[in-house]
Order: sequence, then C-alpha cells, then structure tokens
Amino acid sequence: MDLTTTYMGIKLRSPLVPSASPLSEDIDNIQRMETAGAGAVVMHSLFEEQLRFESHELHHHLTQGTESFSEALTYLPDSINFRVGPETYLEHIHKAKERVSIPIIASLNGSSLGGWTNYAKQIQQAGADALELNIYYVPTDMELTSNEIEQTYINILDAVKAVVTIPVAVKLSPYFTNMANMAKRLDAAGADALVLFNRFYQADINLSLLDVEPNVLLSTPQSLRLPLRWIAILHGRIHADLAATSGIHRGEDVLKMLMAGARITMLCSVLLKHGIDHIRVIEREMREWMEKHEYESVQQMQGSMSQKNCPNPSAFERVQYMRSLAIYKPEWKANHDTSYYFG
Repeated sequence: MDLTTTYMGIKLRSPLVPSASPLSEDIDNIQRMETAGAGAVVMHSLFEEQLRFESHELHHHLTQGTESFSEALTYLPDSINFRVGPETYLEHIHKAKERVSIPIIASLNGSSLGGWTNYAKQIQQAGADALELNIYYVPTDMELTSNEIEQTYINILDAVKAVVTIPVAVKLSPYFTNMANMAKRLDAAGADALVLFNRFYQADINLSLLDVEPNVLLSTPQSLRLPLRWIAILHGRIHADLAATSGIHRGEDVLKMLMAGARITMLCSVLLKHGIDHIRVIEREMREWMEKHEYESVQQMQGSMSQKNCPNPSAFERVQYMRSLAIYKPEWKANHDTSYYFG
C-alpha cells in the first residue's frame, strides 16, 4: 500500500508529519519520529521575540564597559561567556539533518516585518529542507484596517522568499474577513504551501492569584472541522499545497483531511498525550481502512471529497448550516418538559 505523498515538491514516505512542538527540541525524539513512520518533522519554532532579545543581549555584551575607559573601546567579551540562542537553533537543524533522512522543516514564529525574516537565509544554510512561517498575529489596534493586517502577511512572505530558495509554507489563522481571498493573495505571492490552521492559545484568569496566566489546551478531534472545511474549499483553486493541522488524533481524521485535499496532516496534541510511537497506531488505522475500502494509495483519495469534487459541494457553505439545524434532534428524555430547552 502506497502512503507516499508530496509536499512543496518534496516526496514524503507518509502524510503523517509532527508539527512544531517541544518534542522536536530533542534530537533523539526526531529520530524516534522517523522510526515511528513520520514523513517529515517540523522543528520547534524560533520566535521573533527570541531573536530580538538575543540581539539586545549581544549589543549589551559588546558595549559593556566601553564608556568607562578609553582602553575598553576595543574590548570584546569572551565568547564562552554567552551564547546566542539562534545559533543553537541552527546547530540543532544541522545535527538533525545528520541523524535522520526525512525532511526537516524549520519554523519561524513572528508577527511583524523586521530583521528576523532575514534569519531565514541562515536556516537554509543550516540545511533545512523547507521553512514554515508561523505568523501569530493578534491585532488589537482599533485604527488598524483589515487590508493593513493582510498586507503584513504578504510583506513577511515577500521578505523571506527574497532571501531563500527552499520551499516556504505559511501557517495561518482562520480569522480573516475573506479567507479564500487571503489564500489566493498568499498563493500569488509565492507561498509553496498553506498550513491550516494556527491555534491561538488564550489567556486565562487565575482567581486565587488574581493574575492573568497562559493556558494551553490540547486539541480534540472536533477541532478538525474548521481546517477540513477550508481545505476542501481551497483544494484545486490555488496552486499552493495544503497542510492540515489541529484536531488530528486518529487514522480516520487523517483520511478525512486527505479526502478534503490536504497533502499532509500534522500531529501535535496527540503525540503530547500518547507519545511519539502513537504515529504507528495512526498509520495502522489508516492502512486497515484503506485495505477494507480497497484504496491502493494516498494519492488515490487526495481531494476526492473536496468542494470541487464531492457530490454535494454546497455542504461546505451556508446552506449546510441551515440543513444541520433542521435535522438536529436534541437528546432529552421523553418525559422532560421541552419548554425547559427552548424557553
């Protein structure tokens, strides 16, 4: 049975790809991912804020003491006293490429146009096979227009594409006025793939400490509905490959995404919950279903249930919303007062 797929022009043994997470910070884990059957690995993200911080730290060390004595104007710190974080990331990519044969996709996480985008060139030089731009942007400026926000995404992509030759994917949030138009604009700007969708981690309030604190909630299989819908809508309408992420926990989740039109499916929460070897379980579930339904390859099913190809294309649009409400049957006991549910 042929599970191979292509993503951004790169042939993968499987559409199962661990997405950016703390798991890839350990080279041994990346090896385990390859052994378990991963088609590629997206490295943990290097954040724009980390690059800014390290730049400030470097400036501090290079100028420390230069105002005290004229002799200190040529002072340089001992390099062993500090280590620039981004260099560690580059070294990590290089070591991973030495240890595994599957493609390594680096990840840059940022929200603005700046010097951090130029770091993409060094990532390519370190040996990364591709780069994922994880644009995590939560605009709060009330004067900022939707057009200005969208143009920021295009500008970031343009800046990166200008300095690298490796494929570039853009990881998006679903929060655009017109998601289809945004996908078209990024496609026209040269995005090799779109990763749908970024999950924004929301803050919570700690009532004991009366403080705002971060809160990470892992995805559930129900989370796949949103990327499933948009991948199905976009398949065949843009040139960029489509990668599915969020809510993929089982073999059937992978199969649904492939049928919608995804080239690959990214795994994160399920591996954090069940371990890296769970990749084998998902692949086994895929193979069992494909054998039962007489599918010989992944390519055979890709896009078969996209909006362009499915028997009921309107199911992905507004009409399905009305139909869902019409056929829904509330789960109450026969002796319950229905007025309790409907007011």
